[in-house]
Amino acid sequence: MPKIKLPTKSPHIDMTPMVDLFSVVLTFLMLTTTMRQPEPAPIDTPFSISDKTAPEANIMTVLLSKDSRVFFNIDNGKDTAYHFKGKILTEMGKRYDMTFTPEEVKQFEAYPSSFGLPIQKMHEFIKTKDAKVKEALQAKGIPIDSTDNQLALWILFARQVNKDIAACIKGDNDAPYPIVKKVLDILQDKNVNRFNLITNLEVTKVTTQSE
Repeated sequence: MPKIKLPTKSPHIDMTPMVDLFSVVLTFLMLTTTMRQPEPAPIDTPFSISDKTAPEANIMTVLLSKDSRVFFNIDNGKDTAYHFKGKILTEMGKRYDMTFTPEEVKQFEAYPSSFGLPIQKMHEFIKTKDAKVKEALQAKGIPIDSTDNQLALWILFARQVNKDIAACIKGDNDAPYPIVKKVLDILQDKNVNRFNLITNLEVTKVTTQSE
């Protein structure tokens, strides 16, 4: 009696649900992810083997470039409803007899990167959309000389507005020692004796005696 040969069929996999799921995840990531803004000056941070991470909120960051410019950045804390960043700008405005409109304050709060310019140029800095103009306005960084130490005032008002704020320093590996010492002196003068140093994590090889 002859054997009955059953027809063979190749398996069929319906990829439609997987493609739909991938599209939903991709759309979610595109809508919720914000692009990291480049710093106004290239900062080549030194290496370290410490794996301690810097705080994610309630921080003020002082950036030191290798050409001795100083930049500053502050966040709105864990709850943006407090508007810490806008309040700090307003206090700086009062100190220099400057008034910022609610729209200017809003735009300053939304600015994601560090800034390095005299407060007197902040109106122009906020209003312009031209990246080259912003770069030109930050050609000399924040004033830190004894006659007009604006960095000290930014630090002072940041600590007054946000009592939980912590300090971070992000310095270029080739930043001149005098500018580093000057910034450290300013922090200590404002009673900031503890701060985080932002570095790159260095990969180290662990060897055993048998190697």
